[in-house]
Amino acid sequence: MTSTDITPGIHPFRIDFPQSDLDDLHQRLDRTRWPDELPGVGWAYGIPRDYLRELVRYWRHEYDWRAAEARLNEWPQFTTEIDGARIHFAHIRSPEPDATPLLITHGWPGSIVEFTDVVGPLTDPRAHGGDPSDAFHLVVPSIPGFGLSGPTRDTGWEFTRVAAAFAALMKRLGYQRYGVQGGDWGAAVSRELGRAHPERVIGAHLNLLPGSYATTEPTPEELAALSADERERTLASWRRAQEWSRDEQGYADIQSTRPQTLAYALTDSPVGQLAWIAEKFKQWTDSRDRPEDAVDRDLLLTNVMLYWLTGTAGSSGRIYYERAHADYWGKPSELSTTPTALAVFPRENFVLLRHIAERTDNIVRWTEFDRGGHFAAMEEPDLLIADVRAFFRELRAAG
Repeated sequence: MTSTDITPGIHPFRIDFPQSDLDDLHQRLDRTRWPDELPGVGWAYGIPRDYLRELVRYWRHEYDWRAAEARLNEWPQFTTEIDGARIHFAHIRSPEPDATPLLITHGWPGSIVEFTDVVGPLTDPRAHGGDPSDAFHLVVPSIPGFGLSGPTRDTGWEFTRVAAAFAALMKRLGYQRYGVQGGDWGAAVSRELGRAHPERVIGAHLNLLPGSYATTEPTPEELAALSADERERTLASWRRAQEWSRDEQGYADIQSTRPQTLAYALTDSPVGQLAWIAEKFKQWTDSRDRPEDAVDRDLLLTNVMLYWLTGTAGSSGRIYYERAHADYWGKPSELSTTPTALAVFPRENFVLLRHIAERTDNIVRWTEFDRGGHFAAMEEPDLLIADVRAFFRELRAAG
């Protein structure tokens, strides 16, 4: 798609925030009011002050938003209105005419920035040492309420509504058959697209499957039916779920109940917004001491900038509230017949279990890796690219 070949209702878009927004950010960073901190507690109580001070110093004096903006603007970007919401998306067509259309969706606290290092190899494998038959036409949307697709103006934007909007987007772009990929909320959206539109979605590649882990303590009868390896994995899954509930669930509880109250702090304080996001990039990645062990520092800050500059801390958090108050919340997932692949990274937030995933999904590929975490496209782009290519290659071979 070029600027001279635009579908009606789709408008070219270019990221270009005014300098006054950047000046305001710098002034706020310069006036940060820092809290006290207990000595020697590391990350146990949240993001450490010394680390955050250094990250803020870098953000203020070394990070180059204009360079990041230019890099994002290398992707052709557009906006359109669907179901009353403005939806922003990048549409990067492959030079290979027979490329497979692929919708790839981010999660929270992510953005399209997550896919910086996978877009080139997926759209143009020939230029990256790959097989041109593995090429994809990529559609990379911002979830309504997030970043450049936000804020939303009405209630009800939970993941099934997002999936319906993205199905309409793909139809508007002329793609009748396509694949989907995602992690976090992107996994929920992608799975729902496959479940609701199996005649259009050729395959769903996920690096998380909601609910495919032990949410209740396994009974002796359940464990007895499993192999020794799967039995141990199931117990590990249950232990991890308990740890998550105790140590990690708080952010989701707040965003599921009072996202508006939280929004005042995050929209007013760039350091607050940074801390809220960067802590997750430490806790949820295959990192040791800081997020930069797993993800590029500039990409992390660019991701934060999309939340800050668009003022969408609150509207992005509302997806948790809408899910928690939807009529399907707490009920079993509806069955999906779409061929589904799971790329399982060891530092994912939950220990995923194939025997649970297969109760509700048509799992045809299950790949376990020895490194990587929740933000797979940023942490281990080469592993994710190879698995996406292999999955859709298998589907093509199967006819």
